[in-house]
Amino acid sequence: MRVRLETDRSTARKVMALHLAGRAHAESREAARAWVWSHGRTPAADPIFVGVTNGEPVHLLYDVEVHLEAGP
Repeated sequence: MRVRLETDRSTARKVMALHLAGRAHAESREAARAWVWSHGRTPAADPIFVGVTNGEPVHLLYDVEVHLEAGP
């Protein structure tokens, strides 16, 4: 599931710098996980940072693997 989190340019630069250094931005990663939960899905793994949009407003992009619901 692709998650788009609205942010400001300063935070986007910080998240990108951490990603390039091989580290994660804990606050935005948890926000991506919370977004998935709030949309009725269960995260199956940690969110993976994908990138930053270049438009206004700026968005952080995360991919989050989710458990598929088994239907009747």
